[in-house]
Amino acid sequence: MAKYEAAMIFSVANGEEATAALKEKFNDLIAKNGTVENVDDWGKRRLAYLINDEADGYYVFFTFESAPEFPAELERIAKITDGVLRVMVIKK
Repeated sequence: MAKYEAAMIFSVANGEEATAALKEKFNDLIAKNGTVENVDDWGKRRLAYLINDEADGYYVFFTFESAPEFPAELERIAKITDGVLRVMVIKK
């Protein structure tokens, strides 16, 4: 088991309910495959540059512990999920 941090930016175009659902979805996914240590919710922020013609994004950071195979799967799932603008998972 190793410690990781996942930074995710969700689209705010679909509304607050959609961003809350995405946050809950990824929190449950991480909890199912490891241990969630902390969820740092930064909320809606202005992006440094446009991503998919959107100027704002909803920032969430997950700190978790899991097996080494899971972070790649988490990134894969996040990249194919509608409403996720960016994702980055790093090993702490």
